[in-house]
Amino acid sequence: MKTDYLDCVYCHDVEFVTPSEVLTAVTELRRIRDVEGTVKYIGISGYPVPLLCELAEMVLRETGEPLDAVQSYANFTLQNSTLESKGLERLRKAGVGVVANGSPLGMGLLRRQGVPMGAQGDHGDFHPSGKELRNVVADAARWVEGKGERLEVVAIRWALEKWARVGAGVGGVGAIGVSVMGVSKVEELEETIKVWHSILDGLPGREELVEKKDREWSLSRRREVDEIAEGVWKILGKWKDYTWASPDENFVNLRAVKGVLDEAAPIPVVKDDVSKVSRL
Repeated sequence: MKTDYLDCVYCHDVEFVTPSEVLTAVTELRRIRDVEGTVKYIGISGYPVPLLCELAEMVLRETGEPLDAVQSYANFTLQNSTLESKGLERLRKAGVGVVANGSPLGMGLLRRQGVPMGAQGDHGDFHPSGKELRNVVADAARWVEGKGERLEVVAIRWALEKWARVGAGVGGVGAIGVSVMGVSKVEELEETIKVWHSILDGLPGREELVEKKDREWSLSRRREVDEIAEGVWKILGKWKDYTWASPDENFVNLRAVKGVLDEAAPIPVVKDDVSKVSRL
């Protein structure tokens, strides 16, 4: 990577290991940071928002030092905004420096063509969403097209713009909420950067930095997207803020089973009331 250090290292998919493993990993990364200097910032990432909060609170309680970063994915999207409603305040109180919002398209759920296929070897359909949720999203995509828009365009702009403001609550004065996106082509990257810059034009506190016409366009576009979002939420109905289980109920921590760990306690599957909607 042609660098002498890594800016930030995440312990990823923390729901698939025990809390003690997470604490051990964070402690070791901090040792590397302090002794070797090859890591600057340390965080955790994964899917279940309540578990991410519990682990951030545990790290602060057990070590006296908060995590630098927590990244959640697919939990602040047009379909599901539980990262804000159930996570942001707890993570702020746990002293987390930055809360990053990953996958504003919900791992490809919020696309006209549906979830991506063939992304994991021979498994083809890897996405954890069920058939009914996908059908409802498809209905929303058709409704959005009837408005002359594309679902993925609306979803990306809504999530980036909202999180830039909402996510700033954990970043300090003048901060902007951080979003994390994956792109597969240079053209996609260029288009995303273009959208991001137009979002910045409408953020509070930038009135003197942006031409009036650019700011007015950004604010007008925000209102358009917000109006479409309201319509999408009506179509989603009970599936608004639905979260799927991660890991699923059949998951086994093989490190625990093989005796690598001192304890072989099962990992709790964190669910909320919304996720009790029928599992498909």
